[in-house]
Amino acid sequence: MAAGAASLVAAVGATLTDLGPWYRSLAQPAWAPPDLLFPVAWTTIFALAALSAATAWRTIADPRQREWLVALFAFNGFLNLLWSLLFFRARRPDWALAEVGLLWVSILLLILFVRRHSQPAAWLLLPYLGWVSVAAVLNLAVVRLNAPFG
Repeated sequence: MAAGAASLVAAVGATLTDLGPWYRSLAQPAWAPPDLLFPVAWTTIFALAALSAATAWRTIADPRQREWLVALFAFNGFLNLLWSLLFFRARRPDWALAEVGLLWVSILLLILFVRRHSQPAAWLLLPYLGWVSVAAVLNLAVVRLNAPFG
């Protein structure tokens, strides 16, 4: 179930990501990771998140706590897709920059929640938090190098 949900978010996110002429025209900081790194990173992150969700699920007996687990992962998936929608489809890196803070907080909340039930499940989410931290700084650099938008 967790792998299916992670795969769905990854697939929808991939369809929202358009690396066409508009994206290619954006000035990028010199330290920006190569485009080929992004699908590798996201595939790894989604696999680790699915493993985290399954690990936490197995340790949670209380149905309410399981509902919270699903809700937190679902909300995080929504925010993950919203960032791609804002950045690539709406072509508003400035709006995406505002939203990435919510995405980051949602990952932190996931880590704190699953840690109460499974330390290994929490550790599995740390690469996600790290990658989104880098992505947020990259998003900020893109905004500074290319603003205004809209």
